[in-house]
Amino acid sequence: MASDGYDPHDASGEAGTADPSAPAASAQAAVPSADGVPRPAVPPAGPGRLGAWAELLRLPALFTVPGDALAGAAEAGARPGVRTLLAIGSSVCLYEAGMALNDWADREEDARERPHRPIPSGRIRPAAALAAAGALTGAGLALAAGAGRPALAVAAPLAATVWAYDLSLKHTPAGPAAMAAARGLDLLLGAAATGSAQDDGGRDGDAGRGARAALPSAVLLGSHTLAVTAVSRRETTGGAVLAPLAALATTGVLTRLVTHRRTQLPAGRRAAAAPGLPGPGTAAPASPAADALATAMGAAYAATAARPYFHAALNPSPPLTQRAVGGGIRATIPLQAALAARAGAPVTSLLVAALAPAGRWFARRTAMRKVSIT
Repeated sequence: MASDGYDPHDASGEAGTADPSAPAASAQAAVPSADGVPRPAVPPAGPGRLGAWAELLRLPALFTVPGDALAGAAEAGARPGVRTLLAIGSSVCLYEAGMALNDWADREEDARERPHRPIPSGRIRPAAALAAAGALTGAGLALAAGAGRPALAVAAPLAATVWAYDLSLKHTPAGPAAMAAARGLDLLLGAAATGSAQDDGGRDGDAGRGARAALPSAVLLGSHTLAVTAVSRRETTGGAVLAPLAALATTGVLTRLVTHRRTQLPAGRRAAAAPGLPGPGTAAPASPAADALATAMGAAYAATAARPYFHAALNPSPPLTQRAVGGGIRATIPLQAALAARAGAPVTSLLVAALAPAGRWFARRTAMRKVSIT
């Protein structure tokens, strides 16, 4: 998802660049390329190659991916299981496919604006990045197939959205909407996979109802991704006030929605009570613990995203715009946790929330502290 990963997640959805203090990989003799931009003659070997791939795949942003499937599982009214893990694996592969494809598609633009990136700097060959994108897409679809036909039915359009975004939609007005669709589909993937495991038969109808029950949360997550992606379009140039202001307003609305108390059905009957679907049983209030956790996670979401958006609106310089994008991507995790808590799954919510400190630790360890979705 190319990038928020779906960069798609450029999402797509949800990216990182090497810390400026890291050693540059340009110690080799440079040769002119077709577009006149000097590049190293041979990519460096050894540990530097692993670092280049980590940078290309934006590994710190990978921690924003599992929460999609876990939030979808919560909305399906079932505990995460083996099929949920397969859905997470599928999401991870498709996310990383989008990252690799994003940089392959943008290699000429990056040669002008981001020459430090792995492809224009010569650390990764374009053909290798494209091959990785294809292999990761195939792996993602295979894992989704292992989670059941309903999951594959969601993963296939998700993969198509990722490729369409990176190859043709990214620089069009439809780009942010495509990224948002990818994130929403990723959440539905978790709901479809988990819903199909609610009984031993794995009935497709059960999975379909679970996915439909997750649609409201998918829309909320997609709205957040839409706002972040709109801000990211001016990462290198700055100068846009409207996009961070709109993102700030979106954050406020989403915070209100995810912290709003709603009626909840028992887990076994929640999917049947999706909008438009008849289902037996009477609504019951969500547990106080889930309500409190949803409020806390919603506050964490607002605190993570709002301040950098506000600063970017006051001073839309490239550094502050990039910081706003990074804050928006990091805010994805508390938003996912809030959605899971709102669905009445506090344990799943805490599991998702734990991904945030894990991601920060990984970013420090790998010296990849900047986050981008382009």
